[in-house]
Amino acid sequence: MTSCTTTYRLGPAILLAFCCLAGCGSEQRPIQIGGAIYGTNWTLTYRAAPDGVSAGQVRADVMAAFELVDQSMNHYDPESLISRFNSLPRQTPVEVDWDFAYVLSAALELTDATGGAYDVSVSALSDLWGFGPDGPRQFPADSAIEMARSQVGVSQLDWDSTTRALSKRAPGLKLDFSSLAKGYAVDLGADALDELAIPHFMLEVGGEVRVRGLSPRGDAWRIAVERPEADARGGVQAALAVSDTGIATSGDYRNFYEYEGRRYSHLIDPRTGYPIRHDVVSVTVVHGSAMMADAWATALTILGSAEAMMLAEQRGLAVYLLKRSGDALEVFSSTAMTQWMAENGS
Repeated sequence: MTSCTTTYRLGPAILLAFCCLAGCGSEQRPIQIGGAIYGTNWTLTYRAAPDGVSAGQVRADVMAAFELVDQSMNHYDPESLISRFNSLPRQTPVEVDWDFAYVLSAALELTDATGGAYDVSVSALSDLWGFGPDGPRQFPADSAIEMARSQVGVSQLDWDSTTRALSKRAPGLKLDFSSLAKGYAVDLGADALDELAIPHFMLEVGGEVRVRGLSPRGDAWRIAVERPEADARGGVQAALAVSDTGIATSGDYRNFYEYEGRRYSHLIDPRTGYPIRHDVVSVTVVHGSAMMADAWATALTILGSAEAMMLAEQRGLAVYLLKRSGDALEVFSSTAMTQWMAENGS
C-alpha cells in the first residue's frame, strides 16, 4: 500500500505535515477548503463530517465566525468596533460587544502577568515606528517616542466588565488586538466545527492553529516549527505531535527594517518605547486556546529568553523558544512542552 505526504506552510515559523494512506476509504479522505482573510490566508483540513454536512455549510459557518471578529477587531477597517473606539475622544464611553470584551479581558490579564511587557494599547508606538496601518515613517526622534509613550498603557482605560462600557483617559490611546484577534477567530471557527460535530480537523489562519482529533493518517497532527531564516522559508527546526489544542508562533526575523546598520523588530516593548533588541528569534506556544497561544507567544518574545522561560515554568506554559547565539541557534523548551514534542521528528 502506497502512502503520500502532504505539507502545508502555515505562515511564519509553522508548517504542518501529515501522511494519508492511498488505500483508505473515501470517508477517511480529508477535505480541504480555505481562502483569503485578514490580509492573509486560512486553511481547513477535516474529515469524518456527519452525513448531510456539506463542505459549503462548513465554509459558511467558519466564515461567519471570521466575519464576526473582522467587524469587531480589525483595526485596518475604519468601520470596525475597535477603529471606532480608537477614533473617539477621551472619556467617551462605548459599549463593546461580548467578543471584544472577552478578548480585552484576556489582554488585560496578560499585561498583569508580564509586568506591562504585553500591552494592546501599544498602537501609538507601533504607528510611530512604521508598523501600523499607515506603513513606514521617518525614523522617530526621542521626543516623539516619549510623546507616543504617554498615549500607551491599558492603565489609562476605564473598563466596566459588567456593562461592557469602555473609554480612555489618554486622548491618543488606541487599541490593537493583532496578537489576539486571529487566534480568537481560529477559536471561534473551531467552535463552529465542534457544533457541526466534525471530530477531526486542523484550522489555521496566518499561522495560528487549532487541531481536533486525529490527522488523516490516524495519529496526532504533526506541526513543524520552522528554522528561522529572514529571506526565505527555512527547514524544520522541531516537530510537534498535537491533538485538541492550539498552536502559535511569534518571531522577529521577517517583519523588521534596518536603519544605520541596526535591525528594528515590529515587536515594541511598551516599557521602553523601542522595538525589542534582545536575541530571541521565535517563540512557539501550545495552548488549549489559539488566542492565548498567540498572545503568549508575542508576550514571551518581548520579555526575552531568560524572563520568558522563567514565566513559562511558573505558569506551566508549553513553550519552545529559539535564541540567537552568535551564528547559531540555542533552543529552550519548557517542561510543559515535553508532552508535545514528536520523537525524532517523526
